Amino acid sequence: MISLGETITIELKSISSSQLLKLQSLPNIISAHYKDNLLVIKSEKGKNNLASVLSFIQDEKIRYDKIYTELPTLNDVFLELTGKQLRD
Repeated sequence: MISLGETITIELKSISSSQLLKLQSLPNIISAHYKDNLLVIKSEKGKNNLASVLSFIQDEKIRYDKIYTELPTLNDVFLELTGKQLRD
Protein backbone atom coordinates (compact mmCIF):
# COMPACT_ATOMS: atom_id res chain seq x y z
CA MET A 1 0.00 0.00 0.00
CA ILE A 2 1.25 3.48 -0.81
CA SER A 3 1.56 5.65 2.28
CA LEU A 4 3.47 8.53 0.71
CA GLY A 5 1.54 11.78 0.82
CA GLU A 6 2.45 15.36 0.10
CA THR A 7 5.75 17.12 0.61
CA ILE A 8 5.39 20.42 2.46
CA THR A 9 8.22 22.92 2.01
CA ILE A 10 8.48 26.01 4.20
CA GLU A 11 10.95 28.85 3.75
CA LEU A 12 11.91 30.17 7.18
CA LYS A 13 14.85 31.77 8.94
CA SER A 14 15.22 29.29 11.79
CA ILE A 15 13.66 26.48 13.77
CA SER A 16 15.02 25.09 17.01
CA SER A 17 16.01 21.45 17.33
CA SER A 18 13.28 20.94 19.95
CA GLN A 19 10.65 22.41 17.60
CA LEU A 20 11.90 20.15 14.80
CA LEU A 21 11.58 17.10 17.08
CA LYS A 22 8.03 18.11 18.05
CA LEU A 23 7.15 18.58 14.38
CA GLN A 24 8.51 15.13 13.52
CA SER A 25 6.25 13.61 16.17
CA LEU A 26 3.03 15.00 14.66
CA PRO A 27 0.61 12.40 13.28
CA ASN A 28 1.23 11.38 9.64
CA ILE A 29 4.66 13.06 9.49
CA ILE A 30 7.28 10.73 8.01
CA SER A 31 10.23 13.12 8.22
CA ALA A 32 11.14 16.77 8.66
CA HIS A 33 14.53 18.24 7.75
CA TYR A 34 15.80 21.81 7.99
CA LYS A 35 18.72 23.06 5.89
CA ASP A 36 19.59 26.33 4.13
CA ASN A 37 16.42 28.10 5.35
CA LEU A 38 14.18 25.33 3.97
CA LEU A 39 12.09 23.04 6.12
CA VAL A 40 11.06 19.98 4.07
CA ILE A 41 8.35 17.78 5.55
CA LYS A 42 7.34 14.42 4.07
CA SER A 43 3.93 13.18 5.14
CA GLU A 44 1.78 10.10 4.84
CA LYS A 45 -1.55 10.27 3.10
CA GLY A 46 -3.98 12.30 5.13
CA LYS A 47 -6.60 15.00 4.86
CA ASN A 48 -5.24 17.41 7.47
CA ASN A 49 -1.44 17.24 7.11
CA LEU A 50 -1.02 20.80 5.90
CA ALA A 51 -3.50 22.11 8.48
CA SER A 52 -1.63 20.30 11.27
CA VAL A 53 1.70 21.73 10.15
CA LEU A 54 0.25 25.25 9.86
CA SER A 55 -1.29 24.95 13.31
CA PHE A 56 2.05 23.81 14.72
CA ILE A 57 3.88 26.72 13.05
CA GLN A 58 1.35 29.17 14.46
CA ASP A 59 1.37 27.66 17.97
CA GLU A 60 5.17 27.73 18.07
CA LYS A 61 5.23 31.31 16.73
CA ILE A 62 7.62 30.34 13.94
CA ARG A 63 7.99 33.08 11.33
CA TYR A 64 8.03 31.93 7.72
CA ASP A 65 8.17 33.42 4.23
CA LYS A 66 6.57 30.86 1.92
CA ILE A 67 4.79 27.53 2.21
CA TYR A 68 4.11 25.22 -0.70
CA THR A 69 3.09 21.60 -1.14
CA GLU A 70 3.70 18.97 -3.76
CA LEU A 71 1.91 15.70 -4.34
CA PRO A 72 4.07 12.62 -4.95
CA THR A 73 5.34 12.17 -8.50
CA LEU A 74 5.11 8.94 -10.44
CA ASN A 75 8.80 8.40 -9.67
CA ASP A 76 8.16 8.87 -5.92
CA VAL A 77 5.42 6.23 -5.99
CA PHE A 78 7.52 3.83 -8.08
CA LEU A 79 10.47 4.27 -5.70
CA GLU A 80 8.25 3.54 -2.69
CA LEU A 81 6.83 0.40 -4.30
CA THR A 82 10.02 -1.04 -5.81
CA GLY A 83 12.91 0.67 -4.05
CA LYS A 84 14.26 1.70 -7.47
CA GLN A 85 14.18 4.91 -9.53
CA LEU A 86 12.31 5.08 -12.84
CA ARG A 87 14.56 5.12 -15.87
CA ASP A 88 14.08 6.81 -19.23
